[in-house]
Amino acid sequence: MTVLLSRRALLLGSAALFAVPVAGAHRALAQTVAPADRIWSGGPILTLNDAAMRAEAVAERGGRIVAVGSSADVMRLRGPQTQVIDLAGRAMIPGFIDPHGHIVMGGLQALSANLLAPPDGDVTDIASLQKVLREWIAANQDAVRRANLIVGFGYDNSQLKELRHPTRDDLDQVSRDIPIVLIHQSCHLGALNSKALEIAGFTASTPDPAGGVIRRKPGSREPDGVLEETALIAGALKVVASVGAAGIRSFAKSGAELWARFGYTTAQEGRATPQIAEVIKAVAAEGGFKNDIAVFVDVQSDRDYIIKNLSRTYTNRARLAGGKLSTDGSPQGFTAFRDRPYYAPVGDYPPGYLGYPTVKLEEVIRLVDWSFQNNVPLLNHCNGEGASDYYITALKEAVKKHGRANRRAVLIHGQFLREDQVDAYKDLDVIPSLFPMHTFYWGDWHRDQTVGPQLAENISPTGWVRQRGMIFTSHHDAPVALPDSMRVLDATVTRRTRTGDILGPNQRVDVITALKAMTIWPAYQHFEESEKGTIEVGKLADLVILSADPTAVNPDTIDQIKVTETIKEGVTIFALTAAEQRRGDLMLPRDDRDNTFRRFINHASAYRDVVRSKSPFAKMSPGLYKAIAAAPHDHNCISRLLDEVVAEALL
Repeated sequence: MTVLLSRRALLLGSAALFAVPVAGAHRALAQTVAPADRIWSGGPILTLNDAAMRAEAVAERGGRIVAVGSSADVMRLRGPQTQVIDLAGRAMIPGFIDPHGHIVMGGLQALSANLLAPPDGDVTDIASLQKVLREWIAANQDAVRRANLIVGFGYDNSQLKELRHPTRDDLDQVSRDIPIVLIHQSCHLGALNSKALEIAGFTASTPDPAGGVIRRKPGSREPDGVLEETALIAGALKVVASVGAAGIRSFAKSGAELWARFGYTTAQEGRATPQIAEVIKAVAAEGGFKNDIAVFVDVQSDRDYIIKNLSRTYTNRARLAGGKLSTDGSPQGFTAFRDRPYYAPVGDYPPGYLGYPTVKLEEVIRLVDWSFQNNVPLLNHCNGEGASDYYITALKEAVKKHGRANRRAVLIHGQFLREDQVDAYKDLDVIPSLFPMHTFYWGDWHRDQTVGPQLAENISPTGWVRQRGMIFTSHHDAPVALPDSMRVLDATVTRRTRTGDILGPNQRVDVITALKAMTIWPAYQHFEESEKGTIEVGKLADLVILSADPTAVNPDTIDQIKVTETIKEGVTIFALTAAEQRRGDLMLPRDDRDNTFRRFINHASAYRDVVRSKSPFAKMSPGLYKAIAAAPHDHNCISRLLDEVVAEALL
């Protein structure tokens, strides 16, 4: 039976149907009576434990939860040194666990200055742009020193008092020693300082590249710092790749910090090469991570490396948790492998175009068999129905050969699924890690271009999954989007698009279910449910404090809730102080709908696709590059570009 959840049902389904009265609840205390290190009370506490969903207080000692229940019971563990924290009406929930994201390149976004004009930023003229850059550098001194790079996104010459682009001379006033790369809000232009131009190799003798322009100083051939189209992308990528191994380590560390800002006590690097895995291991050995990092290495790279380093335990907050396979590409970029033609693809596609697999069926069968044989947890990126058909075929073959076991194979994305495929995944014990956030960022695009209005209703079909009694996890795939936990929660509950359309009301779930998809269910996906995912005695004190109880607000306002504190094993690793709020304003767009970083990644990916095509860029049909760049991309679509940048940096 199909269930249509109204706005009231979304709210009541979480606040009433899943609520357990505190009186007579679990009043659980640790066996010992030693005093707690910290006790939290004074606000709603959602444990995500079905046996007792709500509590009045939580106590922690030595990084683990030692009491959950009524304030009277938990306060029995208060000692003379116990820190008692008043939630002051804020809500506490378990720490978020990232089912799928990419912290290394997400760190580049974390190391970028917000140069948008008001109301989304503070830049109104060249002087204020310079001021924001200097202020951002001061707030991120360690990261700038490690990466030796300054990046800014979102300036708009039409919004500057001078009505011009910043030049190399303007940026040299900020720094002549550290390369500076600024990306225009359109992503079609940008500005570099003299150091960045030197690294890019752009001089008076450098010709304009095909499809791009190197602007020159008046009366000379000397670059003035402003670059257009392919000149910008080629130059910017070369500068980013110049950061070296230390810079990539800085990306990883800053990425983990960005995840903590949004409440993730466990983050993920969801498709690493062995080289990137070694970078993460090095950062961990230096004590660079405050949250846990689960790393999944590409199974098409060095599988011996995966087997040798696979671990269920964290060392210095990092572990190699499994392997990653990518069977197709981007649904919104028309490279996902479908079982039927795309609805109205934008670009030069033949009639009946289905997209394509990135791996042959025989290879999928071989790699899934390898994961079963070696007990390697596997994440498989499958966006289109055709890719899922490949995965299901491979899983059936592996089960027939190796039998059933607690392997917890994972489907990543699953944007376009048939109901019979959901049935098959249930039978094969697959955990769907779905991407409901697509409904917000690209839902309108799916409705109008990729699959059409009928099938768009069922992208990321969380409703179908729950009707079958299956669990699912909900992810963000950063840096495709910000690792914004409240945006993930909002989209999973409301499925509201940018234009306000509700895409698939029958696929919506209530708030508690959506929270489980970000806490206890991804803990299970990672084989960590005995340690994480709920607020229970004995588990790690991985906690998040929110500005409001998401079960008590209008569901349409969930995205306005703020993460005010992130706690890892009893220790605060992020707090939304005034200084941190300002640092966030300097770094992040105040409205992620205007995310220049994401658009630049799209353009850079399009550039890579074009320059590696069979035809030279200059001979391609007019407008095709812009059409490719305009089509949204996901991480699989950009991963090879990022791999190349990282590989060059590590050299």
